[in-house]
Amino acid sequence: MSDKNFYITSPIFYPNANLHMGHAYTMTLCDAIARHQKLVNKKEVLFLTGSDENTGKVVKAAEDSDVSVDIFLENITSGFRNLYTALGIDYDIFVRTTDKEDHWPGAIDMWQKLSATGDIYKSKYVGLYCPQCEAFYTEKELIEGKCPLHGIVPETLEEENYFFKLSKYTGEIKSRILSDELKISPETRKNEILALLDRGLEDVSFSRPASTVPHAIPVPNDPDQVMYVWCDALTSYITGVGFGTDDAAFNKWWPASVHVIGKDILRFHAAIWPAMLLSAGLPLPKELLVHGFILSGGQKMSKSRGNVVDPLDLITEYGAEAVRYYLLAKISPFEDGDLTLESFKNAYNGELANGLGNLVSRILTMAETYLDKPIAGAKLANSEEISRAMETHEVQKAMGHIWNEISGLDAYIQMNQPFKVIKVDPEQGKDQVLFLVKKLQEISFMLEPFLPETSLKIQQLIRENKKPETPLFVRKD
Repeated sequence: MSDKNFYITSPIFYPNANLHMGHAYTMTLCDAIARHQKLVNKKEVLFLTGSDENTGKVVKAAEDSDVSVDIFLENITSGFRNLYTALGIDYDIFVRTTDKEDHWPGAIDMWQKLSATGDIYKSKYVGLYCPQCEAFYTEKELIEGKCPLHGIVPETLEEENYFFKLSKYTGEIKSRILSDELKISPETRKNEILALLDRGLEDVSFSRPASTVPHAIPVPNDPDQVMYVWCDALTSYITGVGFGTDDAAFNKWWPASVHVIGKDILRFHAAIWPAMLLSAGLPLPKELLVHGFILSGGQKMSKSRGNVVDPLDLITEYGAEAVRYYLLAKISPFEDGDLTLESFKNAYNGELANGLGNLVSRILTMAETYLDKPIAGAKLANSEEISRAMETHEVQKAMGHIWNEISGLDAYIQMNQPFKVIKVDPEQGKDQVLFLVKKLQEISFMLEPFLPETSLKIQQLIRENKKPETPLFVRKD
């Protein structure tokens, strides 16, 4: 992979229900990182997302909805895409694991590579299975006998399945993580997976009976078994860039620059996925960026608590740029964040409507009144502070820098009052207005990866030397 290329992935999400705020956060974070790399670092960027469709959850959800699996999946994945469009997510590839043309050949190729190394074997399995995770757990991975993520007692499941020799790769994975060949950000998540590796990895079930997920990918030479999520869903990161179908594309884009994942799927991506790649003789991704959960009022969002905040509802009420602003400015990529309707509204009114929106209106009203012609400045390089923050994925810090610049311009207007100066010293007053317009233009360039629509609106207004006809952000009382 060339240093001029940047390949970023989100997880491929379960399409058993509509996406929630956590999914919106992941996608917005990926989008901001991808746009920064494209716009500021001038790299050729590829952004992959998709849907993990060959699962028991999907079968059950389709049955509950009384429709076929195909129709259910089409409806739900359309909802995925609609949310991404509404949020302004500029992804390039949407992988569907039911895609027999582009995904299945690579998944089958991966299975055959692992089998050729002797790392897949068949055995009877008795294990603890969480249907919510669709994952097996060992006793030592449970918390007080319950799934660490969903707090339910796992089912005891007995099946004859194929297994992958995950235990074989414990030491090698640990070595790659310690050396940062496989970088894990933040450090707390790196330490978390190292602790798991210190306890030792166990072999994992790698297939399920075909009767459990009839539409899934058949195991080569054994139609009574279908591939389990590991060889199916995780492999989407490489099938999406041509593994098994297009060697030139695969060699161009792999290894991934960064997999962006939630903390709940760290084990899968930092243990099972690297082991599969090592077994197949393929390069490891360069980095895992592991973000936390979005809580509401300090608690996990749930219908029973009545604290669910739907991203589409916020987009309808406040606009996509406001949702992007809150997720990027108020939620840290490195720990859990909090979003309530009250905190969202306060941020919107205080920092968008009264902050950025009011500043744009004040400056461009003065520009339209006092300047003779539009500003035709060339696009400037982005600030070093933002570039440094984005290189370490400190998106919240980058947003803070932009809002410091906005506050600085507000303070400049209050202190200098160019609208008064221009009446007694026209040249000095015009110079001050011109300074404000140029600084606003710089801010618009800084905003481009984060609030792309707002950025382009401001740039267009500056080119036309016009104040906005309507506020960029209308205050909500």
